[in-house]
Amino acid sequence: MYAMAGNAAQAESMAQDLDKRFSLDTQVQALWLPAIRAQEALDRKNAGAAIEDLQPARGPMEFAQIPFVANLCCLYPTRIRGEAYLEAGQGKAAAGEFQKILDHTDIVWNCWTGVLAKLGVRALAAYKDFLALWKDADADVSILKQAKSEYGELQ
Repeated sequence: MYAMAGNAAQAESMAQDLDKRFSLDTQVQALWLPAIRAQEALDRKNAGAAIEDLQPARGPMEFAQIPFVANLCCLYPTRIRGEAYLEAGQGKAAAGEFQKILDHTDIVWNCWTGVLAKLGVRALAAYKDFLALWKDADADVSILKQAKSEYGELQ
Protein backbone atom coordinates (compact mmCIF):
# COMPACT_ATOMS: atom_id res chain seq x y z
CA MET A 1 0.00 0.00 0.00
CA TYR A 2 2.93 2.34 0.56
CA ALA A 3 3.88 1.92 -3.09
CA MET A 4 0.31 2.66 -4.22
CA ALA A 5 0.31 5.80 -2.10
CA GLY A 6 3.50 6.98 -3.78
CA ASN A 7 5.66 6.52 -0.69
CA ALA A 8 8.56 4.86 -2.48
CA ALA A 9 11.00 5.08 0.42
CA GLN A 10 8.64 3.34 2.85
CA ALA A 11 7.65 0.76 0.23
CA GLU A 12 11.28 -0.08 -0.52
CA SER A 13 12.10 -0.30 3.19
CA MET A 14 9.19 -2.66 3.72
CA ALA A 15 10.20 -4.76 0.70
CA GLN A 16 13.75 -5.10 2.00
CA ASP A 17 12.45 -6.08 5.44
CA LEU A 18 10.03 -8.66 3.99
CA ASP A 19 12.74 -10.08 1.77
CA LYS A 20 15.10 -10.45 4.71
CA ARG A 21 12.57 -11.85 7.20
CA PHE A 22 10.72 -14.11 4.77
CA SER A 23 13.41 -15.20 2.34
CA LEU A 24 11.93 -18.70 2.09
CA ASP A 25 8.25 -17.75 2.10
CA THR A 26 6.84 -18.55 -1.33
CA GLN A 27 3.91 -16.15 -1.15
CA VAL A 28 6.11 -13.23 -0.08
CA GLN A 29 8.79 -13.97 -2.66
CA ALA A 30 6.52 -14.80 -5.61
CA LEU A 31 3.57 -12.47 -5.01
CA TRP A 32 4.13 -9.65 -2.55
CA LEU A 33 7.67 -8.53 -3.33
CA PRO A 34 7.10 -8.55 -7.10
CA ALA A 35 3.87 -6.58 -6.56
CA ILE A 36 5.60 -3.97 -4.41
CA ARG A 37 8.45 -3.56 -6.87
CA ALA A 38 6.10 -3.44 -9.85
CA GLN A 39 3.96 -0.76 -8.21
CA GLU A 40 7.11 1.26 -7.55
CA ALA A 41 8.03 0.92 -11.24
CA LEU A 42 4.54 2.08 -12.25
CA ASP A 43 4.90 5.08 -9.97
CA ARG A 44 8.06 5.93 -11.93
CA LYS A 45 6.04 5.53 -15.19
CA ASN A 46 8.11 2.48 -16.16
CA ALA A 47 5.48 -0.01 -17.32
CA GLY A 48 8.05 -2.34 -18.89
CA ALA A 49 9.89 -2.75 -15.59
CA ALA A 50 6.59 -3.31 -13.78
CA ILE A 51 5.63 -6.10 -16.19
CA GLU A 52 9.08 -7.66 -15.82
CA ASP A 53 8.98 -7.39 -12.01
CA LEU A 54 5.74 -9.40 -12.01
CA GLN A 55 7.15 -12.41 -13.87
CA PRO A 56 7.47 -14.51 -10.68
CA ALA A 57 3.74 -13.95 -10.04
CA ARG A 58 2.65 -15.48 -13.38
CA GLY A 59 1.09 -18.84 -14.03
CA PRO A 60 -0.05 -21.25 -11.32
CA MET A 61 1.47 -19.16 -8.52
CA GLU A 62 -0.82 -16.31 -9.44
CA PHE A 63 -3.87 -18.36 -8.43
CA ALA A 64 -2.26 -20.42 -5.67
CA GLN A 65 -4.47 -21.37 -2.78
CA ILE A 66 -3.21 -22.67 0.54
CA PRO A 67 -5.80 -24.94 2.16
CA PHE A 68 -7.34 -23.45 5.31
CA VAL A 69 -5.50 -20.15 4.81
CA ALA A 70 -7.06 -17.19 3.04
CA ASN A 71 -5.15 -15.97 0.01
CA LEU A 72 -4.70 -12.41 1.10
CA CYS A 73 -3.18 -11.24 -2.17
CA CYS A 74 -6.61 -10.65 -3.81
CA LEU A 75 -4.84 -11.11 -7.16
CA TYR A 76 -3.11 -7.82 -6.50
CA PRO A 77 -0.14 -8.70 -8.77
CA THR A 78 -2.63 -9.43 -11.57
CA ARG A 79 -4.23 -6.03 -11.08
CA ILE A 80 -0.87 -4.27 -11.15
CA ARG A 81 0.04 -6.15 -14.32
CA GLY A 82 -3.23 -4.91 -15.85
CA GLU A 83 -2.38 -1.34 -14.87
CA ALA A 84 1.12 -1.75 -16.31
CA TYR A 85 -0.32 -2.96 -19.61
CA LEU A 86 -2.63 0.08 -19.66
CA GLU A 87 0.33 2.37 -19.01
CA ALA A 88 2.17 0.65 -21.88
CA GLY A 89 -0.80 1.22 -24.21
CA GLN A 90 -1.65 -2.49 -24.40
CA GLY A 91 -5.38 -2.33 -23.70
CA LYS A 92 -6.23 -5.87 -24.82
CA ALA A 93 -3.56 -7.36 -22.56
CA ALA A 94 -4.80 -5.16 -19.69
CA ALA A 95 -8.38 -6.28 -20.23
CA GLY A 96 -7.15 -9.88 -20.14
CA GLU A 97 -5.56 -9.32 -16.73
CA PHE A 98 -8.67 -7.64 -15.35
CA GLN A 99 -10.78 -10.48 -16.73
CA LYS A 100 -8.61 -12.98 -14.81
CA ILE A 101 -9.66 -11.23 -11.62
CA LEU A 102 -13.31 -11.31 -12.60
CA ASP A 103 -13.00 -15.01 -13.45
CA HIS A 104 -11.60 -15.82 -10.01
CA THR A 105 -14.08 -14.34 -7.56
CA ASP A 106 -13.37 -17.35 -5.34
CA ILE A 107 -9.94 -15.87 -4.70
CA VAL A 108 -10.86 -12.19 -4.76
CA TRP A 109 -14.05 -12.43 -2.67
CA ASN A 110 -14.81 -8.86 -1.61
CA CYS A 111 -11.36 -7.38 -2.22
CA TRP A 112 -11.18 -3.97 -3.86
CA THR A 113 -9.23 -5.49 -6.78
CA GLY A 114 -12.45 -7.12 -8.00
CA VAL A 115 -14.30 -3.83 -8.21
CA LEU A 116 -11.45 -2.12 -10.04
CA ALA A 117 -11.19 -5.05 -12.46
CA LYS A 118 -14.84 -4.55 -13.38
CA LEU A 119 -14.10 -0.90 -14.03
CA GLY A 120 -11.12 -1.74 -16.25
CA VAL A 121 -13.02 -4.25 -18.37
CA ARG A 122 -16.11 -2.07 -18.59
CA ALA A 123 -14.10 0.99 -19.61
CA LEU A 124 -12.78 -0.78 -22.67
CA ALA A 125 -16.28 -2.04 -23.54
CA ALA A 126 -17.70 1.46 -23.00
CA TYR A 127 -15.26 2.93 -25.53
CA LYS A 128 -16.25 0.26 -28.06
CA ASP A 129 -19.95 0.96 -27.49
CA PHE A 130 -19.46 4.72 -27.74
CA LEU A 131 -17.48 4.47 -30.97
CA ALA A 132 -20.06 2.09 -32.47
CA LEU A 133 -22.83 4.57 -31.69
CA TRP A 134 -20.86 7.46 -33.17
CA LYS A 135 -19.52 5.63 -36.22
CA ASP A 136 -21.45 7.86 -38.62
CA ALA A 137 -20.78 11.11 -36.79
CA ASP A 138 -18.78 13.98 -38.26
CA ALA A 139 -15.13 13.00 -37.78
CA ASP A 140 -14.27 16.54 -36.66
CA VAL A 141 -16.41 16.40 -33.49
CA SER A 142 -13.97 16.95 -30.64
CA ILE A 143 -15.51 14.40 -28.24
CA LEU A 144 -15.31 11.74 -30.97
CA LYS A 145 -11.69 12.61 -31.73
CA GLN A 146 -10.86 12.42 -28.03
CA ALA A 147 -12.63 9.07 -27.60
CA LYS A 148 -10.85 7.60 -30.64
CA SER A 149 -7.52 8.83 -29.32
CA GLU A 150 -8.08 7.44 -25.84
CA TYR A 151 -9.35 4.13 -27.20
CA GLY A 152 -6.32 3.94 -29.47
CA GLU A 153 -4.04 4.34 -26.48
CA LEU A 154 -5.72 1.33 -24.86
CA GLN A 155 -5.12 -0.89 -27.88
